[in-house]
Amino acid sequence: MATQSPLGAYLRARRSLTAPADVGITVDGQVRRVVGLRREEVAILAGISTEYYLRLEQGREARPSDQVLDALARALLLNDAAQAYLHELARPAKTTATDAAR
Repeated sequence: MATQSPLGAYLRARRSLTAPADVGITVDGQVRRVVGLRREEVAILAGISTEYYLRLEQGREARPSDQVLDALARALLLNDAAQAYLHELARPAKTTATDAAR
């Protein structure tokens, strides 16, 4: 398994904070093993494959497009600040040798 990425950790955290009812999913007394949304539910809401979403959470997908990030932000009901943070995690600032020496 890939090492835990900051993007993957953030997606997992936000997924657990989003209740199915918040996005129009009815559970009708079903026993759910996860708190919040399932991976499959996030993928469907974002319009991406479950496998691709899983790769994002596991840190095996390095450069998701802005369109995918925006779709995930909508699926997870992120506000503007949280959406901007999601984009920052997916596009970490590059450090130069000068920055590293400081």
